[in-house]
Amino acid sequence: MGGGTTAARADTPDGDQRNIGLLGATGVGVGAIVGGGILALSGVAFASTGPGAILAFALNGGIAFLTALSFAELAAAFPRSGGTYAYAKRALSVEAAFGVGWVVWFASIVAAVLYAKGLGAFLGVVLATGLPLLGITSPELLTGRVGGTGLALVATVLYALGLTRSAKGGGNIANVVKVGVFAVLIVGGLLALLRADPQVVLQRLRPVFPNGALGLVQAMGYTFIALQGFDLVAAVAGQVRDPERNLPRAMLGSLGLALLIYLPLLFVVATVGVDDRGVSALAAENPETLVAEASRRFLGQAGYWLVLLAGVFSFASALQSNLFAASRVAQAMALDRALPHPISLESSRWGTPIPAIFLTTFLVLVTLVILPDVAAAGAASSLIFLVTFALAHGIAILARRRRRTPPPFRVPFFPAVPVTGGVLCGVLALFQGVAVPEAGVIAVSWLVAGLLLFLAVFGARARIADASDEARDPETLRLRGRSPLVLVPIANPASAPGLVSVAHALAPKDIGRVLLLVVAVRKEGWNPEEGESALAGTLDVVRKALAASLAAGHRPSALTTVAPQPWEEIARVARTHRCAAILLGLSDLVEGAAAAPLEDLTSRVDCDVVVLRAPHGFDLDRVDRVLVPVGGKGFHGSLRARLLGSLFRTAPREATFLRVVPMSRPEQELPRIRRELAKEARDEGLPGRARAVVERSDSVLETVARHADEHDLIVLGMQILKGRKRVFGDFALGIARRTSCPMLLISRRG
Repeated sequence: MGGGTTAARADTPDGDQRNIGLLGATGVGVGAIVGGGILALSGVAFASTGPGAILAFALNGGIAFLTALSFAELAAAFPRSGGTYAYAKRALSVEAAFGVGWVVWFASIVAAVLYAKGLGAFLGVVLATGLPLLGITSPELLTGRVGGTGLALVATVLYALGLTRSAKGGGNIANVVKVGVFAVLIVGGLLALLRADPQVVLQRLRPVFPNGALGLVQAMGYTFIALQGFDLVAAVAGQVRDPERNLPRAMLGSLGLALLIYLPLLFVVATVGVDDRGVSALAAENPETLVAEASRRFLGQAGYWLVLLAGVFSFASALQSNLFAASRVAQAMALDRALPHPISLESSRWGTPIPAIFLTTFLVLVTLVILPDVAAAGAASSLIFLVTFALAHGIAILARRRRRTPPPFRVPFFPAVPVTGGVLCGVLALFQGVAVPEAGVIAVSWLVAGLLLFLAVFGARARIADASDEARDPETLRLRGRSPLVLVPIANPASAPGLVSVAHALAPKDIGRVLLLVVAVRKEGWNPEEGESALAGTLDVVRKALAASLAAGHRPSALTTVAPQPWEEIARVARTHRCAAILLGLSDLVEGAAAAPLEDLTSRVDCDVVVLRAPHGFDLDRVDRVLVPVGGKGFHGSLRARLLGSLFRTAPREATFLRVVPMSRPEQELPRIRRELAKEARDEGLPGRARAVVERSDSVLETVARHADEHDLIVLGMQILKGRKRVFGDFALGIARRTSCPMLLISRRG
């Protein structure tokens, strides 16, 4: 398949895969918006609300324009592929981001179904009409639901195969053809309008709203999908050159072009494209081919065939654009481990995410068979996109308020524009879910399926990858509204620089905070002189600890308290200040009894705990090689990923993931175990900077200790007993007895 697959390349603003310019990016939007939606759904809109459908499209255009502004700001600020999912990943929790990505992926899938059904219907009409002219009898199966679905299935498969060999999804030739055809239709309709009797034209526009305001809102809900497509530009933002300039232009330009075509075309259809019965009657008779039937009235048979031609190109390009964008959303989620990682792999020859394309296509094919008709597909698509657009407005507000620097493109009249757009999208989505229960059922069913899969399959690995992303890109913490506080109790000033260096890695500068805590132990019945002496000694510890930290380039805060029990006081301060983590220092860990008070403390606090054991002092700047023994159930995976990501962010280092298996395991199993270990390192965000080592040995302690002597730091997880009791465990104590290598023992909150 194109010479095999490789891991997807890094999708960064300056990555090497930006191969789409302004024209190509605009083509993605034009391909998805222009033509397909109006041809598939204008009949449904006119049937439900009469000539007022023109206003329904115009109002939808206003909502879409407000939404496109929010998308343009987000895309320019975060030019990564994935669209709304990529923005949610930056500003929301990993669970919320998965929910958004899951919905966005399905939204494009259902949109692809809509356009595939439209393409099948138009191809059926073309073949049924054209083949007899060539003397060929058209089989009955080419028309109707069965024939249309069959043609849609074939077209979807063919376009999917094409996308596996092309890294671009604009379809610019099809765009030029269909825009040209629509221009001819509009000009022909306007010329016919000039010749028409004004009184007759006005009569055909009455009543404007035969079904009242309810019909207008219903038509808006059905047809909002017709203006969807500008967001697909954001879905492929990681491949667009000069994204700060090109992404906003492509989004707003493609939407503006669609409105310039839609509104005049709808007007001529409703005025000179119908008879005296009005557009509602004609739409009820021919909902899927309304525009073609109307064009035949003012351009003759040539107009009819022009619309069929435009329809084939429109539905084809919209199908291609949605397949293209949906596969990129799936790829982005797989890169973040929110979907299985193999889905993100790219063809080494074509640079396309073949697994993501095939999985997306499979879901499109299944949905094609399940959804009964175009109206149901349009209603479901509109509902799902309205929900995702409302979320995008909310994310735009959060991102603007939490960013340190203004985005390259800014929404005007902030926050009025995103607030108004978000409310309108939310209200319209709610109405659509009530008015068309099938659409609501489809959306809820997909969400429930995603929730169950996330909890049972994807969640653990996604959280680990997310923790690594936060550590390697601290700006994510700011955008999520988080400022982690790391508490560092200090008893020995000499240990302060090493502890603070680790703490500042966990709590990045200008985002997180480090708080040094020195506890003056108040003895029972002490006199004022003893208290003054104890406080003087405590303040001296604070002074020396701060001086040592400042000399090392760190700027922590300091807190001095007085309490009879230091361990109780540390736990109280951690709770009071809602610390994200506690970093504790321990000179040695040879005897388990000496660590008992520390173990008791770690079991009583509701935050992450990191313990640094360094018998001969610790200097993080001298750590080049990190040993990560792997075994057990990986309870501390997300904390370990965050810790390693923080350490690797501050300096180039190398990690060794070590797995020791007993001699009873066959040697033939080692390659498989090594692959699994390498995948674990990759999940923790360390590809290229970690090596996976698997050894057979019946002495795990001796093997790990031997490797420890070749490294500068060991990272181990604490043992979790029943009742959330956290202890160092015999393994950590055994390693401590066999090596003087510094150790970081970690335990995430229970």
